[in-house]
Amino acid sequence: MHEELENFERNHVWDLVEPPPNCRPIGTKWVFKNKRGEDGMVVRNKARLVAQGFCQKEGIDYEETFAPVARLEGIRILLAFAASKGFKLQQIDVKSAFLNGFIEEEEVYVRQPPGFESARFPDRVYKLRKALYGLKQAPRAWYARLKSFLLKSGFVMGSVDETLFLLSRGGDTLIVQIYIDDIIFGGSSHALVSSFAEQMSREFEMSLMGELQFFLGLQIKQGPEGTFVHQAKYTKDILKKFEMGDSKPMTTPMSTNTTLDADEDGEAVDQKEFRGMIGLLLYLTATRPDIQFAASPRTSHRQAVKRIFRYLKFTPELGVWYSSGSSLFLRGFSDADHAGCRIDRKSTSGTCQLLGTSLVSWSSRKQASVSLSTTKRVHSCR
Repeated sequence: MHEELENFERNHVWDLVEPPPNCRPIGTKWVFKNKRGEDGMVVRNKARLVAQGFCQKEGIDYEETFAPVARLEGIRILLAFAASKGFKLQQIDVKSAFLNGFIEEEEVYVRQPPGFESARFPDRVYKLRKALYGLKQAPRAWYARLKSFLLKSGFVMGSVDETLFLLSRGGDTLIVQIYIDDIIFGGSSHALVSSFAEQMSREFEMSLMGELQFFLGLQIKQGPEGTFVHQAKYTKDILKKFEMGDSKPMTTPMSTNTTLDADEDGEAVDQKEFRGMIGLLLYLTATRPDIQFAASPRTSHRQAVKRIFRYLKFTPELGVWYSSGSSLFLRGFSDADHAGCRIDRKSTSGTCQLLGTSLVSWSSRKQASVSLSTTKRVHSCR
């Protein structure tokens, strides 16, 4: 907690002032969290002071409170591209990132932190200069600060993905991908990569820097032959959560003879547990296209879901491989069954997109309307 408040002082986050007339300061609270590494071990204990409210003021548009974040498809494309070009991606974590975002359009007052009230001025409040965690404006303010810094440094923002920034210099290219306070980057020149890391260290305080290995729950192994992405730790964690670690492994996620319907006369299951299973499986599809169809959020049975867990027990370290020898030729495939759902006779569509031989995007979902025929298409572009 002392380290957090010292960080506030270094970054000039706030000023202790007399509360103005009709001031309703936002409350604050301490949040404690253990940050774990790829092996599940605690790598850092974090204490964070967060705001407990939302500052509103007439005449200010507070709809713009969001900050763009990278899509998983974008991260996979970057991993495949880096593997094809033969450069390793690096990772940096900005320490207390939201404290770097400036509050410019409004005045925000917060109460003094619990347990750290001023003995001389107990009735005063803090006026924020910069954003505070928990404040609705914080993500927007941090993204604006980082975006401004990158653009001033010569980067060009992606026209489709606003979290992707490119820098070209002397025939070399540097790529930066942002996910809130986690930043991954890499380039064709070691000097360019080192220069960017030094720039970031001068501008912001870093808490983690090095080769990309663990990002958003994805375990990433980069080597000379390519990059392997998997979620073995995440898989083992969810098997343990639902006490499936000792279950009998299965070689397939679903039986070819399985037919699922509404089963309105069947025994009811714990809805909270069932939805939790489906939610965790959905995030696992970030690297497991083999369970994409089986984990689609639709009417099914708990036994069918448990079958998927038993399959995961058999294949915990399955993932996607991005070869260094892959081309950058983009191909897309789509297919669909015909009236596959027994309940409403709707079809299920499946798609996949490859960058060379690297699978970067996939989906499986029920169609919105009843189809009268099926199609199969292949789309390619350079």
